[in-house]
Amino acid sequence: MLRVRCLRGGSRGAEAAHLIGAMLGRAVTGWVQRTFQSTSSAAAAQPRLAVEDEHATEPVQQECPVCSYNEWDPLEEVIVGRAENAHVPPFTVEVKANTYEKYWPFYQRFGGQSFPADHLKKAVAEIEEMCNILHHEGVTVRRPEPIDWSQEYKTPDFTSTGMYAAMPRDILLVVGNEIIEAPMAWRARFFEYRAYRPLIKEYFRKGAKWTTAPKPTMANELYDQDYPIRTVEDRHKLASEGKFVTTEHEPCFDAADFIRAGRDIFVQRSQVTNYMGIEWMRRHLAPDYKIHIISFKDPNPMHIDATFNIIGPGLVLSNPDRPCRQIDMFKKAGWSIVKPPTPLIPDDHPLWMSSKWLSMNVLMLDEKRVMVDANENTIQKMFENLGIKTIKVNIRHANSLGGGFHCWTTDVRRRSTLQSYFH
Repeated sequence: MLRVRCLRGGSRGAEAAHLIGAMLGRAVTGWVQRTFQSTSSAAAAQPRLAVEDEHATEPVQQECPVCSYNEWDPLEEVIVGRAENAHVPPFTVEVKANTYEKYWPFYQRFGGQSFPADHLKKAVAEIEEMCNILHHEGVTVRRPEPIDWSQEYKTPDFTSTGMYAAMPRDILLVVGNEIIEAPMAWRARFFEYRAYRPLIKEYFRKGAKWTTAPKPTMANELYDQDYPIRTVEDRHKLASEGKFVTTEHEPCFDAADFIRAGRDIFVQRSQVTNYMGIEWMRRHLAPDYKIHIISFKDPNPMHIDATFNIIGPGLVLSNPDRPCRQIDMFKKAGWSIVKPPTPLIPDDHPLWMSSKWLSMNVLMLDEKRVMVDANENTIQKMFENLGIKTIKVNIRHANSLGGGFHCWTTDVRRRSTLQSYFH
């Protein structure tokens, strides 16, 4: 098998690759012609086979479209999720463990149905405007496919309906020129990858590496069916004891529990990411990258980027309500720790799958530009005091679906080089 690589060797490298590709292409084409010339039907099929072979093996002559090593280098291309057709997940044990009790009646009533239509319409409009602003800032925007998430599906282990393709950060992790599809931990998200496959295949054909982590069966054994949560106090106690709704039955993780800083990638054990999933990532990315497990005083750990959001080389937003237990190792490495201000989002605004701290879930366009909530004046001032220009966008209704700017996006390409920022 010939291996597709992203070429970065300048014009001479491109010429050499083109020459090798041409030689290999002629050799493969000749073999196909000799093999299939014996029958008319095979001869008729030969042009199609040659074309397919050419697509699979011809070395890429342009720069790879996928390249991102951190959260802050200049952003050139990004995937932005879709709110269209978003459905409330069924109220299963893993959903219960990741949502606050005040919203449990909402899930019990609307699980498997569409999110409220008027709210969803506003969220769609907000994300469209966000895409327009990204275009204006010089960023290429790509979108997943629209999918009917109401369809029920069944595996040998469970039955469910779908949810959405709103949060690409949850399912896709870009490390260098590799796209890693996360296996996810919610049954309602089992087939979410289908919305992104056309995009990923396109990137693969243009030279990107494409890895899909082992897909969990999501059998009952993956979840603690008697996970004892009734109150916030229960959540705090269980989290402090290192007890989670997901077990170690098989690897599982959401990509959003990982955050990148060059050769160092930080991850938390959460309700959706278990130690087997973390170990799979550690072995997969070794030896070029080092995985660091960090933890927080968090009663509901799920996705790291509204708790610990790295916004520059040696610069991190650390949630004051969820302090990092290993913060001293960042201070010893010379990092600057910034505590964002208390969010301003009103108490009566529905946040069905997240907390108010989406205010710190920002998207860095580069070291000196950040996409931030237009309603959060205090965090805007914080960034301005850091010398960072704020790109203000209102996605308040989109927040209700479970994410801020970082969640709603996956950066495909940043003007990046692989470096070490943590010593």
